Amino acid sequence: MQSFKILDISGDAGITAFGRTIEEAFINAATGMYSLITDLDKIREIKSIDIIVENQSIEGLLVSWLNELIFHFDTYGFIGKKIAINEFSENKLKASVFGEEFDPVRHKGKLLIKAATYHKLRIEEKNGVWEIDVIFDI
Repeated sequence: MQSFKILDISGDAGITAFGRTIEEAFINAATGMYSLITDLDKIREIKSIDIIVENQSIEGLLVSWLNELIFHFDTYGFIGKKIAINEFSENKLKASVFGEEFDPVRHKGKLLIKAATYHKLRIEEKNGVWEIDVIFDI
């Protein structure tokens, strides 16, 4: 099973993430988002950050999760590669993200992602596989 695929959307960027569990789909959504920003193969796992997000709905939790990762990239230059979810419920997510500071010399910049959106957001389980569609403002 592939972890994510990039959606062809005019004017924006999007991904479909897959997982055997919803947690795995959330991880793959973040990994897919990071792949839109730069080549994941160039990222080293030399630093970690802890992320905690809460929201009233599972859709809101996903958008908050991805936007928190975007915030850490925009504010601190941190780009992740490996993600471990430490706690997960419909309203709360705690994760450790391993990566490094973005280096324009080593990391080829692709898209500048502004935010994860609710536009056409979909979180669904089909035949034992979780699927997430998410579109990003660029």
